[in-house]
Amino acid sequence: MSFFATSVSLDTKSTTAAVPTFGSLATSSDTKSTTAAVHMFGSLATSSDTKSSTTPVKACFALAPSSGTKSDRIKPKKKTEVPQFSLGAEFSLLLENEWRKMKWSEEVRETLMESVRSFKPASETVTEARVLLIGPVGAGKSSFISSVQSVFSGRVINRAMVGSSSSTSFTKKLRSYNIRGAGEKADEPTALVLCDVMGVGEGESTGLTLHDALSVIKGHAPEGHQFSPEHPIGAETVGFVRKPSSNDKVHCVVFVIDGSSVGSYAKSFGATFQQLREHISNLGVHQVALLTHVDQVCTASRSDITKVYRSQAIQKAMVKAGELLGMATSYIVPVKNYCSELDLDENTDILLLKAVDHILQYVNLYFQDNSD
Repeated sequence: MSFFATSVSLDTKSTTAAVPTFGSLATSSDTKSTTAAVHMFGSLATSSDTKSSTTPVKACFALAPSSGTKSDRIKPKKKTEVPQFSLGAEFSLLLENEWRKMKWSEEVRETLMESVRSFKPASETVTEARVLLIGPVGAGKSSFISSVQSVFSGRVINRAMVGSSSSTSFTKKLRSYNIRGAGEKADEPTALVLCDVMGVGEGESTGLTLHDALSVIKGHAPEGHQFSPEHPIGAETVGFVRKPSSNDKVHCVVFVIDGSSVGSYAKSFGATFQQLREHISNLGVHQVALLTHVDQVCTASRSDITKVYRSQAIQKAMVKAGELLGMATSYIVPVKNYCSELDLDENTDILLLKAVDHILQYVNLYFQDNSD
């Protein structure tokens, strides 16, 4: 049996050719009975003998000739292992120049930390800026909260309980975390409060619903409320805030997108996010986005996070995130959360603090838009 094979026999007596080949040419030339059993892929096999010969040959893109006056055995040639290369994250290209300017130094880190510590909402009635994080399960919302708190604590901690990436949200309740310092400054909390909620699922039956998300933003949801798609937040909810003050409301919404999965999110997520954004915008609340897990998007950035703004892979992931959210990339910043590390890293801190600084700019816009 053969496919796309040509068998040519040149003999003065009986000749049998059994050549199961794919895309190969087998030629047998002999003065007596000759049998050629050749298992090849993309090869050329030629047999020439004066007596009976049986030549089993296994080769890969090889030329295997047989000639002699007696029965010869041709040792099968070793297959050459050709390494398989991937043009994914392992070989992501780095640009010569940064596509966003960024400074990396201990001085920059300290300046950013002081900026967050000294932040005060531009409002006489509001004492804290409440920022809500929304995103798919496993995107890194809780990890971001813990990472920011780690920077101000001086060591890696998991203040917001973090689960593993799965289809089920680890966070079930509304939790608000006031970012505070460590040691002598532990009693001096910043004016930044990061709010964690249930992850967004592919459908309203599998995660945070649009109704509940808007209820949190409006300030109706009580602290510690346990989310359930079957029991939407309403007047009958225990602790329901009927007349929320400015301090109860959310002043900025941050969408958290996993950079390593942004290209594989279900289409339903795009519709969900853009519907959310439309309703949130109608409430006069600004939105930004975090692109997490950038160290998994680009290997070079994994070993040196300062290369984040030279990575084409991360730049493309940000564009995809923008398309998913219906948001310009100028609203999106990349971050690397502390996940497996036990010690802080100066440059990782800078990237996290830069993200917080970015968020606070839009918090200020909220107060400017809603000033009396």
